[in-house]
Amino acid sequence: MKKTTFALIGTGIVGERIINQILTHSTCEIVAVYDENSTRLQEIKSKYHLHSLNSLDELWALKPDWVYIGTPPNQHAPLTELAAKHGSHILSEKPLAHDVSAGERMVEVTKEMNVHSAMHFPLMYSDAVQSMMAAVNDGSLGSIQRIELQTYFPHWPRLWQQNPWIASREQGGFIREVFPHYFQIMYRLFNHFSIQAFQTNYPENIELCETSTIAFGKTNEGIPILINGQSGIAQEEVLSFKIYGTKKVMTLKNWSELWEAEIDQEARRIEPSVKASTLFEECHFIMQNKEAYLATFEEGLILQKWIDQLLG
Repeated sequence: MKKTTFALIGTGIVGERIINQILTHSTCEIVAVYDENSTRLQEIKSKYHLHSLNSLDELWALKPDWVYIGTPPNQHAPLTELAAKHGSHILSEKPLAHDVSAGERMVEVTKEMNVHSAMHFPLMYSDAVQSMMAAVNDGSLGSIQRIELQTYFPHWPRLWQQNPWIASREQGGFIREVFPHYFQIMYRLFNHFSIQAFQTNYPENIELCETSTIAFGKTNEGIPILINGQSGIAQEEVLSFKIYGTKKVMTLKNWSELWEAEIDQEARRIEPSVKASTLFEECHFIMQNKEAYLATFEEGLILQKWIDQLLG
């Protein structure tokens, strides 16, 4: 069977995670990596014994099946245009783009060039999230009464993610970096929702990203949504995505822990009931002309509109 080939643009912390994930798949292969940071590129090349490139022209010449874009958001649109025009399918980091207009360009060019697109939303491919989605869809939670997203960061950028652009108002912040993961799950579960009121606060330094946001919204069916994010506070980091039902309340804590509560009972951690496929299995499936479970750029653009709204 022909392997599905990937070339990576961007070898930062998340890019390295992508490398490790692809290397576990016998049906996938990394043909090259590229990064403007030559020191980091050499480090990744040596550590994983990968073919590194000195220019994007070298990358396009390889004609990989998929190009992964793991750069700051303002580079996503121009790199997508180049990759699409060279015939590669595109896997992009979130958020889709710097803003909605750039995201619209990305959607348009992938359609014009007839290439596949996918967003790197790893939560969608986790056993915990697939189990939560199954519980909502099969009625195990009962009638859904409320959806809450709570995110608290003592440090932003997080200690493992210290780089200038993650802290910048132009490119970074937790609304761009963290919220898209959960918005995408909310969209998959409840379709469109609207943000009806919000307040996002920024520091006096106009170069720095938001420090807090709180928003109220509702799904098309009228289910209330509460979104609450705060950084620079004196507590441990917490990420909590909670769905309140009349029979059960289910919570995704800190990305991977699945918790369940029933009436008059203390919440307990549970094991996922669903085994999810991986993003790279799905990228391979689509190359085999099989049905694939991917979040396309069109979906990323829907989320981008909510992100832009909260950023004001």
